[in-house]
Amino acid sequence: MADEQVRWIRRYRAAPEAAVQLVCLPHAGGSASYYRPMAMALFPAVEVLAVQYPGRQDRVNEPYIGDFAELTERTLAAVRPELERPVALFGHSMGALLAFEVAKRLEAEGIEPLALFASGGRPPGRPVRHAHTATDEELISEIAALAGTDKRLLDSEDMRVLFLPALRGDYRMMGTYRFDGPRVACPVVALTGDNDDLVSVDDAAAWAGHTTGRFDLHVFSGGHFYLADQWAGVGEVLTKSLGAHVPTGTG
Repeated sequence: MADEQVRWIRRYRAAPEAAVQLVCLPHAGGSASYYRPMAMALFPAVEVLAVQYPGRQDRVNEPYIGDFAELTERTLAAVRPELERPVALFGHSMGALLAFEVAKRLEAEGIEPLALFASGGRPPGRPVRHAHTATDEELISEIAALAGTDKRLLDSEDMRVLFLPALRGDYRMMGTYRFDGPRVACPVVALTGDNDDLVSVDDAAAWAGHTTGRFDLHVFSGGHFYLADQWAGVGEVLTKSLGAHVPTGTG
């Protein structure tokens, strides 16, 4: 595997015999390791390929990508050589928009994803919050309110130095996102928490307008990071949505 693929793609539970590959795209400030529970929950029927963006964790010394279109193209370039079986995409928050854009480009190349799972994200065309001008303390307060980050990390000055630049950089980059109109042909499955302060159920339902295929909506108990307590339930939604491609009784 080329060095570029090693840097971008993480397999926390390799599953070479899996019927489906699932490309997972992290939220703003997030990293590939967020999807480790997903990899464990779906093994061995689905192989999770978690994307690691530059500028975080073991890529912290690499420059951030400051343009959403560039992140899309570089993610696609990293993912494309890894696709050996039918593929689906899963993105949370910012990752949902990125998954949508990657799906469009795969379809343009003749690769139609089995499904696009848009989790905790507003659909294209709906405004998103760009908090890159907030102070460090304001960002910390916002993250704490979303309950998606270990409080020990938020309280540690050393850890703040590592993750706040990535979060701020991603928020800044989100301001460069431009929705150009085309829909995807693959099925779209929207997932959200019923107490999400950033994404309403109405926002999640609006993903229906961005596919010419089937649409489903699943609402879980929880906030923006409902996934932390719902990995098993999310796994059930994924395996059911992927249908005949995933053996019964997995996930």
